[in-house]
Amino acid sequence: MCATCSARYAVSFSASATLHGGLLGGAVRKGREGGGGARTNGGRSAGAPANSAIRAQIEAYEDLLDKHGLRPGEVAPAWLLTRPGVTGPIVGPRTSGQLDSALRAVELELSEDLLSALEEIFPATGPSPEAFAW
Repeated sequence: MCATCSARYAVSFSASATLHGGLLGGAVRKGREGGGGARTNGGRSAGAPANSAIRAQIEAYEDLLDKHGLRPGEVAPAWLLTRPGVTGPIVGPRTSGQLDSALRAVELELSEDLLSALEEIFPATGPSPEAFAW
């Protein structure tokens, strides 16, 4: 949707919930290790890891980033910055560590190989907003 609106109508977007309630910030791994934050354990994303399809996507995302030595909470907003029409991600850090992570995302350069792999894990499935809602 962003690319279409950006090219056709000169519209840009600021993306909020860039970590999708913690899911794209390493939530599955943190949950396995006994962690998990308040946003992951509650709210609209709380039940998502119980869905096997979503859990498989998140695990593939986390495994991919491990192979590249990258942190999930930094890659998600950096990936958004590569999307046509996205002017910037809106972040909601609760700690100074989360703020530092968000700031590192701005400087992170994602390789074409990594971007292609992310597109395979999270393919565009159709028109927005319905096709992009979990």
